[in-house]
Amino acid sequence: MKNIYYIFVATLILTACGNNGEQSVDSLIEAGDVEAMRAKKSELSEQLKITDQEIKLLDSVIANFNLDEKLPLVTTVKAEEQKFDHFLELQGDVMTKQNVLIYPEMAGTLQKVYVQKGQQVSKGQLLATIDDGGMGSQLAQLKTQAELAKTTFERQKRLWDQKIGSEIQYLQAKSNYEAQQNAVKQFQSQLGKSSIRAPFSGIIDNVIKDQGTVVSPGPGSEVFRIVNLSDMYIDVEVPETYLGSVTIGKEAKVFFPVLGDSTITKIRQTGNFINPSNRSFSVEIPVPNKNGTIKPNLTAKVRINDYTSEKAILIPQSIISENAEGEQYAYIAMEPNADNEAIAKKIIITTGKTQGAFIEVLSGIEDGNQVIKEGARSVKDGQKVKIIN
Repeated sequence: MKNIYYIFVATLILTACGNNGEQSVDSLIEAGDVEAMRAKKSELSEQLKITDQEIKLLDSVIANFNLDEKLPLVTTVKAEEQKFDHFLELQGDVMTKQNVLIYPEMAGTLQKVYVQKGQQVSKGQLLATIDDGGMGSQLAQLKTQAELAKTTFERQKRLWDQKIGSEIQYLQAKSNYEAQQNAVKQFQSQLGKSSIRAPFSGIIDNVIKDQGTVVSPGPGSEVFRIVNLSDMYIDVEVPETYLGSVTIGKEAKVFFPVLGDSTITKIRQTGNFINPSNRSFSVEIPVPNKNGTIKPNLTAKVRINDYTSEKAILIPQSIISENAEGEQYAYIAMEPNADNEAIAKKIIITTGKTQGAFIEVLSGIEDGNQVIKEGARSVKDGQKVKIIN
């Protein structure tokens, strides 16, 4: 519109000047009057100056009717109070406290293996036996001697109750009987070591020694590995700066990248020792394993809820700027009118924790403020803007 007015006015002026000046100039040239030609030149110069001033005046008036074309265009987002849960993102490994190697308690030949790899067993179940080297026969002999000692003691006791015989005979029979009982119990305990039993219910993860192998107590003689997958947990190292916010009972979201599965649980235990090498403490997070798909040493990504605000104001991090004094600021649109025109106001803010692309504003922005989003980097404090939401 401005250009149309400009062309129209200029055309009228030039046409008028041209029509009036062409005849006058021609007549002056024909007359050859130099002084008259100089006077005409001065007259035309003055007219040109006046025309230029009038064009500028028209430009300013036209501009007043087209202010919308010069207003910066912005978008806004309404600041609203909402619940904000911040999560600390860490990585941990799946563990189980019931994952052990089973060693023999006595030396000998592995006589019989009763279980296979992958088999479910219960606590106390017989897994294998070791050749006892004749200890069974010795135990039978001891039991026979114990029965004889028992019979002798019972007869001697009846006589002593009738005041027959000496006290020393009674006491010797009693002592012999008790000694034989203790010998049997001790031998039974030794013979029991020839039987390898499950220390807890679980799964035989590996049968390490085959039947017929000579085994003995100590490293290198592992016979089985047994694992219980029902009580799994994740061990996570948490930086010491979160010692006050990561506590027992805090919510934790666990994701297993390999399985593509996730679960929500809570912190069961926190460590009481700060590791001096990495300045962290351990956290134990239980995970259910109903399907048995979670295995020991499986990698897990853990998000621990370390901060919650019931009335938080969140804004995009991308719209925040920083001045020379290190203060953070953002712009809000003040008092928008019916034409969505408003005044941009610079607000110094204090920020808190971040989550993804958003950050919590602790002070400066209030509930209901229209925060400038798109165009925030180009506006100035007090500038008039147009909202195009």
